Amino acid sequence: MMEPKPLCGFLNVLKPPGMSSAAVVGLVRRLFGGAKVGHAGTLDPEAAGVLPLMVGKAARLFDYMQDKEKAYVAEIAFGASTDTQDAQGIVLETGDAYPDETTLRETLKAFVGTQMQKPPMFSALKKDGQCLYELARKGQTVEIPERQVTVHDLHLSAMTENHGALVAVRCSKGFYVRTLCQDVGQAVGCPAHMRFLLRTQSGVFTLATAATLEQLQAAKEAGELEALLLPPEVALAHLPVCDLPHGLGKPLRNGGILPWSRFAALHNTSAAEGKPACIRMEGRIQAIVERHGDRMKVRTWLGD
Repeated sequence: MMEPKPLCGFLNVLKPPGMSSAAVVGLVRRLFGGAKVGHAGTLDPEAAGVLPLMVGKAARLFDYMQDKEKAYVAEIAFGASTDTQDAQGIVLETGDAYPDETTLRETLKAFVGTQMQKPPMFSALKKDGQCLYELARKGQTVEIPERQVTVHDLHLSAMTENHGALVAVRCSKGFYVRTLCQDVGQAVGCPAHMRFLLRTQSGVFTLATAATLEQLQAAKEAGELEALLLPPEVALAHLPVCDLPHGLGKPLRNGGILPWSRFAALHNTSAAEGKPACIRMEGRIQAIVERHGDRMKVRTWLGD
């Protein structure tokens, strides 16, 4: 009997609110019979939306994925700020100087572009090996340096009930929408927090193609779960790729010498010194290699 091919692909999951990203990973791991599963960008437990997962050998590809933009729909709740910057936290300040639609539209314009943002204490960032949210729950605070982020687009979609505003955001990796909501409140002179968050895009993964946990369970029961896996090429399209030159199959698998001169298809691409490139065999990406001088070295093996 032939051995089944090892799993290697991405799964675009629609995470429901009230469930941690780690819990989603655990559930998907069980559905795949204990296969290695990791997420490519966490979501807060109360947030919903696109959560890309790496399944099987694809978990080795995290460092090669392009840090493309993310997109969200969020609701800003004016009238109170909280210690977590969302609706789950303790109220720190209240106010009733609610902004009107015109004022809010004008204020949001100032938040578009490259800027410095200070991440919140209630976040998964680590300090000396501990997550900041763990320290925050103990009542501890640490100095968190600002970091550069970019907001590509930010606009008001609608004013909502209970002094709320629905906004659409396209931003860079590492941007905290919770912090944006708080900062917008400060800018208009009315305390605010994030009431709701939906991630609609994470890199190449979008809400339109995300599968719910119920759909994953149904696919498992129908024996069609693996068919939902997207090939590595989906997340590696930004890397140069070439078919393995004839006669190099054995040295590729065994870690032997791969002469750069044989990879003519890469010579006029971005596969510069020390930069990754994809090697395709039998129609599938089987390895990530890097050029070092006159040789190509295997950095990540995805083959059987």
